[in-house]
Amino acid sequence: MLPEEELQQRWLQFQSALTKQPGKEYTLDDILILIGRQEAGWPLQKELSEKEKNDLMQLGICSILVPAKYYELIWVDDIGWPHFKQLKQLPNVNLAERNFLLKQYVLLYNDRNKLVKPPLHAVK
Repeated sequence: MLPEEELQQRWLQFQSALTKQPGKEYTLDDILILIGRQEAGWPLQKELSEKEKNDLMQLGICSILVPAKYYELIWVDDIGWPHFKQLKQLPNVNLAERNFLLKQYVLLYNDRNKLVKPPLHAVK
């Protein structure tokens, strides 16, 4: 995993690369929703309800945490929605530590799935 300073630098670079509008910054939640959209095959133009945003954010979290063996993809239903099995509990940590963990795996996901091209350096 990355040291905190390196993670912050890569995270800012990643956010900047995602942003097409000056002054618009993607939050971690926005990025998890974007990953969920990608995993479910949902178009970016579709307006989302709060429930859909929450569902896509959870899908994003499950998707990025597969390499850490927190979740396992068990099947994709007939409408293309991935279903996961939780293999272990996430650590009981504060919000900052949780976000640090999630950002590391978002960057790893990006390296593998190319949300931002060219890919950023790989998470070790």
